[in-house]
Amino acid sequence: MNFDKANAALDSVYTADSPEALAKAYADWAATYDSETASLGYLLPFLITAWLARHVPPGEGPLLDAGCGTGLSGPSLKALGYGDITGLDLSDDMLKLAGSRNAYIKLKKAMLGGPLPWPDRHFRAFFSTGVFTIGHAPAAGLHELVRITKSGGHAIFTVRDQVFESGGFQAVFDELMQAEKWRAVEQSPWFRCYAIGDPEALVKTFVFQVL
Repeated sequence: MNFDKANAALDSVYTADSPEALAKAYADWAATYDSETASLGYLLPFLITAWLARHVPPGEGPLLDAGCGTGLSGPSLKALGYGDITGLDLSDDMLKLAGSRNAYIKLKKAMLGGPLPWPDRHFRAFFSTGVFTIGHAPAAGLHELVRITKSGGHAIFTVRDQVFESGGFQAVFDELMQAEKWRAVEQSPWFRCYAIGDPEALVKTFVFQVL
């Protein structure tokens, strides 16, 4: 098993102290990311398809995989009939692997938390797994993601337990609700994001409808 290598790689991305350091950590990990996270039983890129299918019928418009990494979600969604998927990530190496999966119509390099290169209300929905976690995208990045999502569209994403409070996610959720930018639809219980390793790593999936 690749537990030790995977855990060391996880440590390197969690402790990255700048966008450049994070991009380098993912560049170093890209080639072995899929096999090593699989050894831990990483569920999120595949499990998010269940929430997406529950709320977003295929063929209703473009989807954004926000923080797509190596594109693990793409083939599952393609198999379920979703064809118009754009991937966004900060790592060129990850995007190259995502492109090799033939499941994304476009791939863009950009960082969550900064301006995103799409017009208002462009996507039918965005989904994001494993991105709102330790040392990664800030909760404030949700404002831009909501901006580029159509009225009536959906925001579907996971948040790691360790950053939910410290990262101010509830405050951002409340800001967007008070500004009537979205409404809460569903949230999961806290659950393990690695079925095999790291049993204490918990996440929650949130679903909001953009107004």
